[in-house]
Amino acid sequence: MRAYRIAYDGRPFHGFQRQPDVATVEDIILSALRDLDVLGTDADTPPGYAAAGRTDAGVSAVAQTVAFDAPDWLSPAAFNGELPAGVRAWAVADAPADFHATHDATRREYVYHLHAPPATVDDDRARDALDALSGEHDFHNLTPDETGTVRDLDGSIRRDGDFLIVRVGAGGFARQLVRRLVSLVAAVGRDERDPGAVDRVLAPEPLPGPAGVSPAPAEPLVLAAVSYPDLDFERDPDAAASARAVFRERRVRHATRERVAVDLAAGVEGAPDDA
Repeated sequence: MRAYRIAYDGRPFHGFQRQPDVATVEDIILSALRDLDVLGTDADTPPGYAAAGRTDAGVSAVAQTVAFDAPDWLSPAAFNGELPAGVRAWAVADAPADFHATHDATRREYVYHLHAPPATVDDDRARDALDALSGEHDFHNLTPDETGTVRDLDGSIRRDGDFLIVRVGAGGFARQLVRRLVSLVAAVGRDERDPGAVDRVLAPEPLPGPAGVSPAPAEPLVLAAVSYPDLDFERDPDAAASARAVFRERRVRHATRERVAVDLAAGVEGAPDDA
């Protein structure tokens, strides 16, 4: 059994888990394993296959982890030979025969890049809201799940220019929990909701309609870390270099698009009303 760290830009995908008729990260991974003859043509997954988490559509990852019975020659660099550029294996660890990438994870950590210029948000209010949400609570009002809603969370916020970097960790997460939590924290920080909204969200009573909390957009969310205390991951230098090059190139591409968008907005702002 071997476990692989996988980084991916989730924006082009309809989530991690396989779905019919849409592109997912898991489809890409299993297709690569089939092309590498690790997965037989008649098999759905390799023996022992499991993944650390099921990220939503648009969510990216640094430390998604997939594990399965793999041949010794399947290094992360070899894995990348059949993966598209936006999905990169970069580290590997030997794992016990009974290892399960989902159930054996002791902690998962997500990072949300919240666009919140200082003029639009009170950082202290946002931090206080996140502090109130930290600890063990029943988060039934922040997820569509009906079971598994009690979680023990810890979180932190730091400012980076016009962004608040919201980091949330727990042993596991209910669906949409991080995105709804960020949405609530942002609303309190922007004075769109009073601080007492946190207490109402954590109360036993359900919050229907306008009182409920919608999820924040998926694209700024990243699965940043998954912990397995008994595994020792070894970074593959060639694979890691490939991943850095891919994501740096994408950073330049998106920064260039941002510049164009800024220029377009400035041009429209300066255009005469009757143009």
